[in-house]
Amino acid sequence: MPDTRDEHQDIRDAVRDLCRQFPDAYFRKIDEQRGYPEAFVAALIGAGWLAAMIPEEYGGSGLGLTAASVIMEEINRSGGNAAAVHGQMYNMGTLLRSGSPAQKAKYLPDIAAGKLRIQSMAVTEPGAGTDTTRIKTSAVRKDGRYVVNGQKVWISRVQHSDLMVLLARTTPLAEVQKKSEGMSIFIVDLRQAIGKGLRVQPIANMVNHETNELFFDNLEIPEENLIGEEGKGFKYILEGLNAERALIAAECIGDGYWFVDRASRYAKDRVVFDRPIGQNQGVQFPIADAFIEVEAANLMRFKACALFDAQLPCGAEANMAKYLAAKASWEAANVCLQTHGGFGFASEYDVERKFRETRLYQVAPISTNLIFSYVAEHLLGLPRSF
Repeated sequence: MPDTRDEHQDIRDAVRDLCRQFPDAYFRKIDEQRGYPEAFVAALIGAGWLAAMIPEEYGGSGLGLTAASVIMEEINRSGGNAAAVHGQMYNMGTLLRSGSPAQKAKYLPDIAAGKLRIQSMAVTEPGAGTDTTRIKTSAVRKDGRYVVNGQKVWISRVQHSDLMVLLARTTPLAEVQKKSEGMSIFIVDLRQAIGKGLRVQPIANMVNHETNELFFDNLEIPEENLIGEEGKGFKYILEGLNAERALIAAECIGDGYWFVDRASRYAKDRVVFDRPIGQNQGVQFPIADAFIEVEAANLMRFKACALFDAQLPCGAEANMAKYLAAKASWEAANVCLQTHGGFGFASEYDVERKFRETRLYQVAPISTNLIFSYVAEHLLGLPRSF
């Protein structure tokens, strides 16, 4: 498969070198154990890759979203799963954009140095889903602190994080003029919260993805842990979603290239009826089609990142990049599995593991239908559907 050099080649080469220390067998074993790739994450943090977007004044690299997306892409392209670490890359953005100087000084240097992990963001609730304005988890101010009660679901990497960004209602929905108002965001120190008002219930799932249900029972959060202005939390959260979607698009691009590469390699080597199966158009055409789709999605990923780095509106591009990349990676996964035939189901080939991992992004962090709704309303001028 073509691998042309680009302006980020130094980053690609360095990340690939690190990833070579963690071959397929490493991630296969982690998957079998339903474990967490702690050694891999520690290596990424130690090399400074997860502090890429933190400004240099706080100890980070001060890189843009484009460079950060290349890091995520290369992790998946090398056979890993960046879902174990991508929260560290974008969750700190909420603090960076909306936090006070004191909050940034307190947290960002330790996040950049790898002393603190901010892998988790708690937004989704069982009764609200993607209708975030309907969340019911409340944070009531009382005697210099906020008291939190409620429930969250599908909150990832809580057990491998020190800090968590929490969205909660500080004003009941019935008392606000706009349903997007009255929500606030907080930094939760999980080391102090778990077992002291916060209960974490793991959710077993199809992918080896550490995710949980959270139960808040009078959890106390210091008043100084409020980020930005009370009641403006929904706006702050939305500002960070474009980065999240672009980074996950890059991960899907990495997956897509991995699937195309593995399918091509197998199709060259596998001989049936005295000829490599890749000589058959029925085998090679679907692989070529998958490659074309990944390449096209890649262009939208870079467009979204370039707009973000230029501080220009990029909501549409970030959404479309995530949709196109997730679709392309899933189609490439199917082609790769089909090319391998029965061997594609064997764990030792790693296709079934990556197959499961990339399927997640048709659903999360935003479903395909929500992206369609966004494009229909904001780009095509069609009536709002919900």
